[in-house]
Amino acid sequence: MLTAERAVSKAGLDAVALKPAECDVREALSVPLDVVAIDYEGRERLPDEDVLRELAGEKEVRLTTPVRADGFDPLGDDSLYEWLPDGIRQVLVAGHGAYLTDDEARRAVAPRLRAARERAPDAWVGTEGIERIALAAGGTQYELLSRSTRGDVRALRAAGFDGEVAVYAPTALTDDDDEILDAVGAYVSRRRPVARALPDDAATDASAEGRAREVLLKAARDYALIGSVADVRRRVDDLRDAGIDLVVGYPARGVDEFAE
Repeated sequence: MLTAERAVSKAGLDAVALKPAECDVREALSVPLDVVAIDYEGRERLPDEDVLRELAGEKEVRLTTPVRADGFDPLGDDSLYEWLPDGIRQVLVAGHGAYLTDDEARRAVAPRLRAARERAPDAWVGTEGIERIALAAGGTQYELLSRSTRGDVRALRAAGFDGEVAVYAPTALTDDDDEILDAVGAYVSRRRPVARALPDDAATDASAEGRAREVLLKAARDYALIGSVADVRRRVDDLRDAGIDLVVGYPARGVDEFAE
């Protein structure tokens, strides 16, 4: 059996994405990948400054910063920019509505994204829901893996786009269907085409049956990186062949699966 270090290394991932609501992000120190991306799950769940500084001493750290949220609004309350420790890089996003107030959600994205990019020209730019605005803003385009990712990126490259493209994908290094559904079933069920295809009130974990199970397992292969280490490596190599530069894996079965 592969050790976790060898498994992650052989899978070909470039970075790990962590959610501070789920784990102590210092666990990234045990993951043999050089880049860690930290999701934004509300201001109250931002990692402590000392934690970020510790991580930045060992890794390239990219903190998701929603440009409409107070504290990270470059055209308003930008107090958290001063709080960010030296060495912390950013992933600029419009921001998930679950973590924004109604007032924040009404703020215009485009001018804020432009202003934030001027402050942090090396930032990645999250594309979810704002693909054209993100492309216009420039920088590394950071998108969620989907069934159209390969075709979309090939088209971008054919049109002359020569910037970096990074892809985020929940990752489960297993080919057991029940374990796959427990790990990524709920995530893929929220993707719009999948939600439309699922029967009403269907289970989305290992207890899913019939058509729901079939839809979820197919979607897991479109929207996540799943399977044996060799399976995931083939998928990653295929994404690179399409023009993707960086593959960021979220450890859907817990950080331990990626740890040394």
